[in-house]
Amino acid sequence: MDAVLLARLQFAANITFHILFPTISIGLAWVLVFFKYRYATTGDGKWMDAYRLWVKVFALTFALGVVSGITMSFQFGTNWPGFMNTVGNIAGPLLAYEVLTAFFLEATFLGIMLFGTGRVSDRIHTLATWLVAIGTSLSAFWILALNSWMQTPVGFEMRDGRAHATDWLAILFNPSLPYRLTHMLIASGLTVAFLVAGLSAYRWLRDDRGPAVMAALRTGIWLAAILIPMQIAVGDLHGLNTLKHQPAKIAAMEGIWQTERGVPLLLFAWPDEAARTNHFEIGIPKGASLILEHDPNAELKGLNEFEGAHPPVKPVFFGFRIMVGVGLLMLAVSWLAVWQLRRRGVPTPLMARALVAMTFSGWVATVAGWYVTEIGRQPFLVQGVLRTADAASAVPAPMIGGTLAMYLALYAVLILAYVSVLFYLARRAGEADRHDAAVAMPVPGTAE
Repeated sequence: MDAVLLARLQFAANITFHILFPTISIGLAWVLVFFKYRYATTGDGKWMDAYRLWVKVFALTFALGVVSGITMSFQFGTNWPGFMNTVGNIAGPLLAYEVLTAFFLEATFLGIMLFGTGRVSDRIHTLATWLVAIGTSLSAFWILALNSWMQTPVGFEMRDGRAHATDWLAILFNPSLPYRLTHMLIASGLTVAFLVAGLSAYRWLRDDRGPAVMAALRTGIWLAAILIPMQIAVGDLHGLNTLKHQPAKIAAMEGIWQTERGVPLLLFAWPDEAARTNHFEIGIPKGASLILEHDPNAELKGLNEFEGAHPPVKPVFFGFRIMVGVGLLMLAVSWLAVWQLRRRGVPTPLMARALVAMTFSGWVATVAGWYVTEIGRQPFLVQGVLRTADAASAVPAPMIGGTLAMYLALYAVLILAYVSVLFYLARRAGEADRHDAAVAMPVPGTAE
């Protein structure tokens, strides 16, 4: 492997690990706001019990997100100096505003969320929860503004090989931002919905079926059932926007080699870049044209129109199908779970096990979607402006390979530790609830 490929793999490893945690913290912050709201409006302690468990999960997630984000940002200088040299006048301010307006807000009020109960008024504690949630969404806005600009760059001009902003509003609200930001926020909500439902179902299967468990379980299931149809609709709009601005990415996602009319929607195929064709195709006739152009006989551009300037096909093609497949599974599981809750009040043991199995399904869909987005932009780092190979550093390949191996080993340990701690917290919360119930139970033969 050459240095550029190793540098790409290293950044991919870092962004894959990093995105797992903001994906949870963005959505979980708003779930915590919901728990606080329900407690404030009903006075029912089960909502505060749910809050106490999930604020610990939020704190752990936030900490790992910060750590992984720092290592990722270092790579702009070590492996990709050409990125900041070329577009630093735009990327630098956006990253700085993310820290100033979002990260500081989250970090400041997280302490009140964690340790403020009983030390500050309930109103201040609720305000802190709101501000942390706002901070997480602001952080998503700034990062997605930069990433979307890299996909659909506007509002700048090149002078002496460097990008200079001419219209900051156009840069911030570039053509793909509304779709990409909405898609990511809903993805975060879905990730958290299945995380909350999955860990709550795990507690339910362990005979921990107190009011707080059921409240969290219902919240996760209903949130997933509401968000997944919205995500499908937004995904369709996002695809239409991508077709307009990045047709080569769409061609790779759909496995289209020749420009033609009435393109089938491939359910499965094996793309062959050497032969520039697909093997073992299984598809729906005219389906791709119908979905992308809303016309079964519409013409779609093929990859041969972009020879030398289109992304590697296999990872984009299969990444897209993994994302869509997991999304359809989310739809089926969440709607079936809602049906069971409405009919029986509780899930069946089989459904509870399915929810446990789906605990981290949001991670799978999110990572697959990010791979489609980022690999689909290749061979450009900034679409049409800066090629990836032109931004790479001169760091020797063995050095990059060595640090990549260390990153992978460390991330494997951290992710296993994180998942283990989440299930430990779920078990510990159940044990604490049973202990509190036993203490509260009157001893036979004594007055209550």
